[in-house]
Amino acid sequence: METLVLRLHPLTAFGTPLLGDTLFGQVCWMLRHRHGEERLTELLSGYTSGQPFAVVGDALPEGYLPRPALPLSRFDPVPDADPKDLKRRHWLPLSVLDLPLRQWLGHAYDDAGVLAAASGPRADADASLMRLHPQPHNSINRLTGTTGRGDFAPYTQMQRWYATSVPLCCRVMFDPERLQAAELVELFADIGHGGYGRDASIGLGKFSVEHVPAVPRSAPIGANACLTLAPCAPQGLAWEPQRCFYDVFTRFGRHGDLAVHLGNPFKTPLLLAKAGAVLTPATWSSPHFVGQGLGGDGRLSKVIPETVHQGYAPCIPIHLPPETAA
Repeated sequence: METLVLRLHPLTAFGTPLLGDTLFGQVCWMLRHRHGEERLTELLSGYTSGQPFAVVGDALPEGYLPRPALPLSRFDPVPDADPKDLKRRHWLPLSVLDLPLRQWLGHAYDDAGVLAAASGPRADADASLMRLHPQPHNSINRLTGTTGRGDFAPYTQMQRWYATSVPLCCRVMFDPERLQAAELVELFADIGHGGYGRDASIGLGKFSVEHVPAVPRSAPIGANACLTLAPCAPQGLAWEPQRCFYDVFTRFGRHGDLAVHLGNPFKTPLLLAKAGAVLTPATWSSPHFVGQGLGGDGRLSKVIPETVHQGYAPCIPIHLPPETAA
């Protein structure tokens, strides 16, 4: 597998967060539109048996990684730091990878710190890399020409606005024998042009794409664990359970694109581990990605039985030291 790094510049608000598993789903739709269903079916061959043609990471602030989902006791104490402040330090500069893991929390940033590093001194302690704003909507009854009750009642949905001063970078692992980097750049450009996620049909989710040279990084001395960069499905795989740490969420997936017209857009819910999971394989092999492909054979969708979901995640090798006795 090779690495492709894409810089995404948001141009509008978003209805859906830029997460790797959702981005992968849209890549599949763009493949179908650009190259046909036969080409997509060919690329998805072996997807649920550990042979993905591509694994897409979350769109992260450029130059940063998600802080590992480790207990605070795994890090050195940070003098005079408020515990609530420490919990908001979600982002690790890439430079910390050269330091022992126990020192990482002291070098981690919250959203405001990332913004200050990109655009000058911190002016707003509550600054955020992504702000939520309510957007009113109206449904018009074509018989009366007005809104009303029930299905025609006015409603509000949240929109996500990404900070323009901090570009987002998406890491993609891909098999160069099945798909070229230039093709992936085109597919992401197609997504950004047409719109990503919810409400793309009314102008949300647009972004521009820029190919960034990937900087090779060697695994640290004593690497024995993986830091994930996208949601993944670690269930049932060969891990050391006492040395795995993650936060979970439920993905209530829906079909997009043309599939919304097939009668039932809803998929089977999935339990996934968020980006920033620390997973320790039972046998270390310095993997480029972890997790598994989900779905197929009608397990995710009744209207499109061959539907799959990205349960893989790109990962960074790290050294997780043994837990010290209290």
